[in-house]
This record gives sequence, structure tokens and C-alpha cells, in this order.
Amino acid sequence: MNVTEHYRESVQEVMKKLDVTQHGLTDYEVRMRHKKYGYNELKEGKQKNAVQIFLEQFKDFLVIILIAAAVISMFLGDFDSSIVIIVVITLNAVLGTIQHIKAEKSLNSLKELAAPISKVLRNGQVVEIPSREVIVGDILLLEAGDFISADGRVTESYNLQINESSLTGESLAIHKMVSTINEEELALGDRKNMVFSGSFVTNGRGQAIVTSIGMNTEIGKIASLLDSAKEKKTPLQVSLEQFGKRLAIGIIILCVIILALDLIRGRELVDSFMFAVSLAVAAIPEALSSIVTIVLAFGTQNMAKENAIMRKLHAVESLGSVSIICSDKTGTLTQNKMTVQKVFLGEEIFSYDQLQMNNGLHKKLVDMALLCNDAIIADGKQIGDPTELALVNLGQEYQLNERIIRGLHNRVGEIPFDSTRKLMSTVNRMGNHYVMITKGAVDVLLPHISKIETSNGSSVIRKQQLEKIQEATHTLSNDGLRVLAIAYKDVSSPRISENDENNFTFVGLIAMMDPPREESAQAVADCIEAGIKPVMITGDHKITATAIAKQIGILKDPSEAIEGKEIDKLSDKELREKVEHISVYARVSPEHKIRIVKAWQEKGHVVAMTGDGVNDAPALKQADIGVAMGKTGTEVAKDASSMILTDDNFLTIVKAISNGRSIYANIKNSIMFLLSGNAGAIFVVLYATLFALPVPFAPEHLLFINLLTDSLPAIAIGLERHNKKIMKEKPRNIHEPLLNKKFASQVGFEGLVIAAVTIIAFQSGLSTGDTTVGTTMAFATLCLSRLFHGFNCRSEQSIFKIGIFTNLTVWIAFLIGFTLLNLVLITGLFESAVLNHTQLLTVYGLAFIPVIIIQIDKIFFRTNE
Repeated sequence: MNVTEHYRESVQEVMKKLDVTQHGLTDYEVRMRHKKYGYNELKEGKQKNAVQIFLEQFKDFLVIILIAAAVISMFLGDFDSSIVIIVVITLNAVLGTIQHIKAEKSLNSLKELAAPISKVLRNGQVVEIPSREVIVGDILLLEAGDFISADGRVTESYNLQINESSLTGESLAIHKMVSTINEEELALGDRKNMVFSGSFVTNGRGQAIVTSIGMNTEIGKIASLLDSAKEKKTPLQVSLEQFGKRLAIGIIILCVIILALDLIRGRELVDSFMFAVSLAVAAIPEALSSIVTIVLAFGTQNMAKENAIMRKLHAVESLGSVSIICSDKTGTLTQNKMTVQKVFLGEEIFSYDQLQMNNGLHKKLVDMALLCNDAIIADGKQIGDPTELALVNLGQEYQLNERIIRGLHNRVGEIPFDSTRKLMSTVNRMGNHYVMITKGAVDVLLPHISKIETSNGSSVIRKQQLEKIQEATHTLSNDGLRVLAIAYKDVSSPRISENDENNFTFVGLIAMMDPPREESAQAVADCIEAGIKPVMITGDHKITATAIAKQIGILKDPSEAIEGKEIDKLSDKELREKVEHISVYARVSPEHKIRIVKAWQEKGHVVAMTGDGVNDAPALKQADIGVAMGKTGTEVAKDASSMILTDDNFLTIVKAISNGRSIYANIKNSIMFLLSGNAGAIFVVLYATLFALPVPFAPEHLLFINLLTDSLPAIAIGLERHNKKIMKEKPRNIHEPLLNKKFASQVGFEGLVIAAVTIIAFQSGLSTGDTTVGTTMAFATLCLSRLFHGFNCRSEQSIFKIGIFTNLTVWIAFLIGFTLLNLVLITGLFESAVLNHTQLLTVYGLAFIPVIIIQIDKIFFRTNE
């Protein structure tokens, strides 16, 4: 039998199989087992060192071409160009290395979850040992507050309650039992006779025999999934990678052709090489990756102000492509706090806020709920079981303090809650007599009811009244509510036993749930309007999950909800076919979550996955965008995620997606600016080649343009203000390349316009008989026209529609570039000639012409696009 099925074995069978006695292991047995099983620790996969990561940054095709251009320039004696190129690509590599190292922390956080010390029984004695030394067969001793260091089968339980929310997603503590469970394929949350590493004891005490350690525990399986889950490249990274390869191939072919033409025409080899290098430098947008990184960095700062912290820079633009949000329920869509919703009294169902404390029956129900209860609120802190705290909070709604009520009616006897009985009973002094109050599961308590309390006093319960109670229980349960029954009877003595739990008078039902966050419904509605499908994935029960999903608008048809055991029966292909028709997944495991995310991804969708527990971490890493909760999230979930919500607010995800879409649009406009300007330079070089003219630009000129006067406007374009209308559009198609037909034709058109005015300036300068004047006028016109072009590239729309002065950073970038250019022209730096006033005015006039042409095109020909 598999270790995960020990819940189907009796305690005696487990002890016999593991060869353990009630006295625990001996020292000799421990040594032998450590040789067999190893130590209780999570193993790390082989990780790359910083040097390897740094060297990988140079794999990009465009970077390789730039390195080649730098080397050739160095051999030809042009050291300035070589140094500038090498500095730029090295800075980019350093930045990429830092980002990669920061991102890889998930497994380390998993290791930190392990409890440092565990109490075990060895040689018949209780000893404390490092959790690393816990071994299969050890008997763990568990008390309230203890973290559990290994998986095990419960052998003793005295009201043992364990919080497994980080593994299962359930907010309620699980009452553990000893008896065997004869069911197959049980979800973790239903294995009530097992304990799991990474969870902790909230109440009671008990013992468990260790069945799995290290990587074989449930948390170890998650570590394996986390290590194997592959992080996805963002759509922009994929687009830029594809674009880079195509551009690189095109540049190589073009350079070879031009080099061959020059040599055929009899030009010197050195001059021909410099001409080819000049073309390569003109064609490659050296600052592209730096500018994209800077724009993303500014975007993440703005998002952080809106409670969304981006851990992975390039994931920002992926937000704009998100078409599916797979959300955990507990603490993400809900408040992670049990709250009373409805009560059943006198054959009627009321909302919790419709109770009247001047009504004796209503007051009695709340009083008894507070008396048969161990939870308290002290100094603003809530202490106790979430279910009991919900009852205490109900009392607070009506200014009933649990400590005052308990002081008036002292508890003199009790039978603690037991998961087998599913009941809790107390004896409280009421004046001169004793009253036994019992709360618990309706199906358990109802057979022990003989009377019913009404506003007119108590009377023998009739069959019709029993049926109404059962009907109300069914109605409340179908609404996803957890239902408790409250009953009482008079007793003669404070000494009670389980045999006294009968002949009760029924008072009422109290129904509670972990309610949705107030903003969840609006967030879901906003997602749907933006073309994004929200999907709930939870470890909770199906009825509870579907009730919440209906309330917030995720679920329309009950047939769209399934459980984890149904997923197990589906092949990956069947799941892919079915995934689009499912909105709620209940009782799921970490493996299920990854399968669901992968199924959506294989259908071509960009998936965001939200979560806060350890059980969510593998799926968070597998998703295109992993979103962890900042307040309630475990460190494992945070480290596996791309984004952390500091307010744990689902609505923040929608805002982040909106920002992501705007950032992508701005990046695309920045790339348009860079490529159309570079296209202009290429066309000018090609013109010079075809007509056997001198080289129009020195490499220094092109680097000046690309690194100084291009970079600032491109960054400024990337900071264009947020467009709210963008959330009315559908998510963009990730399979559509960045350089599609429309984008390429626009780049070509704008590049030709810039090239045309640059060629005119070049010919004008050459007509003076001085080649240097010709190259200087070509350089100045290309540089200034690209600075003006920054205003064109702010948006698809005309600057008159979006506002000329709505982005002041573009103006600042223009003025800086304009000043630097004039400094070069006045001083004659970078092998430039000093231009006279007429030549300067010619440059200014020609450079402004593309703005007029492109704005006319946008106003009259792109209006309906």
C-alpha cells in the first residue's frame, strides 16, 4: 500500500508495517533508518551560479552581432565605438543577472517551513530532537502551538485540532481522529486520521507515528512540483526574441550584400568593413532592452503605489495578455474569517442582523451560543476556534460580551468537543439550577431532541417541526453554510457524561460561512468586461465553493463545478477539452492546480494564478503570472509568485492588469519610435550604397543617436499616462508577433519619411563640396527628426487628440536631446563639421517635416483604426 494510503490502515497495522512499538524507536533503530531513509529535509535541485547566469545574458542574437561589430571596430582602430557598445551590453547583462538571482528563492522558503525542534518518543522516553533527525517510525508528540515536521498516522487524539490551510486551502482547523477511514482517493483535507508536515496544532494534544519524511511528505511533493514547474517567458520576451532573430538575420544578409557591392566597386577593404559596421550599428536598436527594462521598472513603481508589488520585472507586460485568472477561494475571494450569516428560530430563517434581543427566544439562542463556547476576544485579539469566534462576534453585534455572559452563568461542568461525537456540552449555573447546553452537527443532535423552544415556551416536538428543522438545514447547507444546532436541558448535577447527551430541548440553528470580500463581485464583473475569465480553484468542499462562486458571479451553471477526484479520472487531453466549460474546482490538490493551469496554457491562454498557501506555490510558478497574497500568504507562495498583493485584495489584480495593458501599449510605442528611427538610418545608408556616395554617418554619430538622443524620448514615451479605456478591450493575442504586418508597414512608412528628409540634407551638404558637411547635416537631420518623432509615437492617435502637453517628460527629453545635438554642431565633436546658420535652419526645417506628414496621416487615415 502506498504511504499516502495509511489512513486506510488501523494504528496496529501501521505500527506493525513500520516495525515500531508503543515505546518508540531505539537508538540503534534510528541509526539504521537514517541510512535507509536519509534525513527529514527538502533537497534542492542543481542551481546555476552567478557566472553561468551572467554568461547566459549574452546568448541573444542582437547582442552577439553587437559584440562582433565591437570587435571589428577595435581591429580597425575605432576604439570609441567598441567601448560604448561593450559598456551597454555589459550593463544589460548585469541587470539581467541580478533579476534572475532574486527570483530563485522558492525552495529555500519551503525549507524554512520545517519546525526546528520536534518532540518524539524514543527508548520509552520523551526527547526533543532537531526536526531534521525525525525518521520514519518515530512517534511524534503533538500539543497546541506545535509545528508538525513530518507526515504521520494519528495514534492518539484528545481534541487534537490542526490547521492545514497552507496545504489544503481550508481556513478551519481539522479535528483529528484515530479510527480507520475505509475510503479510496481521499483529498488531504478529508484524511482526518493523518497529520502533515508544514501544518500546526491549534488545540488539544495527541500522538502520531511518522510515515513519511523529507521529499516523500506532502510538502516534499510540492517542493518537487515547484522545482519542476517551469517559469514561462512573457509574451513580450517571446516577441522580442523572435523579432531579434529575424532582425539579426536580415542585418547579416544586408551587411554581406553591401560589403560585396563595395568591394566589387573597388572600395578599400577597411572602408567597406567600416561601412558594413556602420549599417549594423544603424540597424540594431542598442538601447532597446535597457529602455524596455527602465519602462517596466517605472511601471512597477506606480503599481506598488496601488498595492501590487511586481517581483519579476518582465511579468508586468504579461498582465496585459492575461485572459484567465485562476483564483484560490480562502482569503483571496473570501475574508478568511467565519461569520454567522443566518439563524433558524421558531420555524423561520432570519438574517443574522434581524435578531431582536428583546425577544426571549432570540436572546436565549445567542446567550447559549456564547456559553457553550471557549473562544474569547481580548485586547482586540481573537483567540479560539474560528467557528466559536463567529458565535462570539455574533454576540458583539448585539453588545453581548462573552466574558460578562459567562460571568453571570458560571460553567461548572463540560464535555469537550470530539470529532467522533461532533458535539460539545457545558453545564452552566442558571440561578438556583443547572442547565446543560449542547452545540454541534444537526444530524447528530437532532435524534436526541425531544422538545422544542418557542416564544411561548417549550413543548414536545412534533414530526412536522422536525421536518421543518431538517428542511431549513438542507436549505442553509445548499447555500454553502456550515450549520450548528443549539439545544439544552435542565440537569440536577454539574457532573455529566456522554450518556447525558439526550432528551434535549431544541433552541435553534446558527449558519455561518467564510463570506466573500465586499469588492470581490465587482472585481469579477470587471474581469468579465475586460474579456478575462475568472476561475475558482479551492481545497474546500464543492457546496461551499459553488455558493461563494454564485454570489460573486464566477459560477452561472452548477454543471460548471467539479471536484478533484473527477479531475483524476480525466486524461490531460480530456481536461483540455473540458477546461473552458468549468468555472469552479473543489477539493483539489497541488497536482490538480498545475494540470488546470497547463490545460489553459495549452489552449493558448495567458494564465494568472492567485494563492496564499504552500499548496498554491507550484501552480503560482507554473502560471504566466503568479499572484500571492501579501498579508496572509506564506513565504513560499510569495517567492514562487510574479506579483504580491499587499492588501490581499482581488480587485487590485484587475487594476494591475489594467496597468499592465497600458505599460505594454507604451512599450510598443517606444519600440515603434526606436525601429522607425533606425529604419530611417538604414534607408539612408542603402541610398548612399546604391549611388556610390560616401558613408553618410560615422559610427560615433549613430551611437550618439541610439544611446543619447533616442533613449530619453523612448523612456518618456514609455511613461505615457494610463488609458482607462484599455480595459474595455479584449486581452491581446499572445500569438500575434510584435512586428506584425500593420506594425511593420507603419515602421517602414515613418522610416521612409525620416529617411527622405535626411537624404535631402545629406545631398545639400555634399553640394558644398565638403563630405564632412554632408555627413554632419545628415547626422543632425536624422537626430533631430527622431527627437521630433517622439511626439508622433506617444499614441496611435494624433497628439492633438491626446493633448500636446499631457506628457511633460517627452518635452524634457526633447529639450535635452536638442541641447546635446546643438552642442555637437557648435563645437564640432564626433568628427562633425561646424554648420553655419543657413545649414542649421535647413536641418531644423527638414527635421520638422516628418511631424507634419505623420500627424496628417494619423488625423485623416488612421481615425477609424
